[in-house]
Amino acid sequence: MSHYGPSDLFLADCPARLAVELIADKWTVVVLAGLSKGPVRHGELIELIGGISRKMLTQTLRRLEAHGLVTRHAYAEVPPRVEYELTPLGATLTDPIHTLTEWARANGDAVLDALDASPATAEANDPR
Repeated sequence: MSHYGPSDLFLADCPARLAVELIADKWTVVVLAGLSKGPVRHGELIELIGGISRKMLTQTLRRLEAHGLVTRHAYAEVPPRVEYELTPLGATLTDPIHTLTEWARANGDAVLDALDASPATAEANDPR
């Protein structure tokens, strides 16, 4: 049981903040979404996600496994086969990730339009 109250959610050592930092990582949500339909092999995840290196995927999977969101199952076969899947805790993120994905689909163009219209973006692209 946590000794933190509702106003302490973003203190540096609060479990809720640590959880938010874990899922706010660039690749975490994408990897969790890739695992949301069932067990997947490493190479399949690479193809499914696109743009992620093997090393980064391995690091992300290890971090998610260490935090109890993903399990790794190595089969005693030749050639070796390893699959990753969500734990029951990791599966609790499926609905929030789906909601975030739908928001991104509905609002992605608006976000890009705002970025294009931003003075900060114009200054960064000014070749002076």
